[in-house]
Amino acid sequence: MNGPEIDVEFAPELRLFVARARPTGTTRAATDGVSTLGHVVESLGVPLTEVGALLVDGREVAPGHVPTGGESVSVRPVEHPQKVPGAPLRFLLDVHLGTLARRLRLLGVDTAYESTDLGDPALAALSAAEKRVLLSRDRGLLRRREPWAGGYVYSTRPEEQLREVLARFRPELRPWTRCTACNGLLREATKEEVADQLEGGTERSYDVFAQCRACGRAYWKGAHHEQLEAVVERALAEFAQGR
Repeated sequence: MNGPEIDVEFAPELRLFVARARPTGTTRAATDGVSTLGHVVESLGVPLTEVGALLVDGREVAPGHVPTGGESVSVRPVEHPQKVPGAPLRFLLDVHLGTLARRLRLLGVDTAYESTDLGDPALAALSAAEKRVLLSRDRGLLRRREPWAGGYVYSTRPEEQLREVLARFRPELRPWTRCTACNGLLREATKEEVADQLEGGTERSYDVFAQCRACGRAYWKGAHHEQLEAVVERALAEFAQGR
């Protein structure tokens, strides 16, 4: 684009995406009379998944608005909690968010995740086919048109990533109901039903078990349970405070 220019001001939350932004969060962009405002915003580095209201000279417009020279644009962040069409709310995480996926499953949130890299086209198509919110730190992936919905994960630390997702999307939490390995639903199981997965010490020390309906994995309150319980209790407390 090499036509008349517009002024674009980004909210503080979005400035990390914009390499050319001044300290005030503003930058200039050329128009061509054809490209939409959504395209201009993304060309400056901001995925539309992170964009809330778009204001042109103080008037809210759609991403399909075609800007003309001299306009002043304000780009606001998406509102929290974010409303996503359809229910129930489900997620799809890319290959780099394995710990976050397991923690969401621990909280009972329907979370699809593959430990192998499916590739951007396949992830985007799966998001659309299963109506899942695609979570990623890959800006290019989030700029694809196919996903049902998406969200950028800002932090690199799993605890903060979980906090981000819960605050932004407010999914229903049902701890201890999903398999952290495959996302399947858990059911109560007898010791006899899972005996082939138990070592001698475990079989003697525990009597309460659960088993994944999908992959058959057994669960019990073992050595790491207190650590997992702390993750759940902290998430529930922060979730309640955000209401």
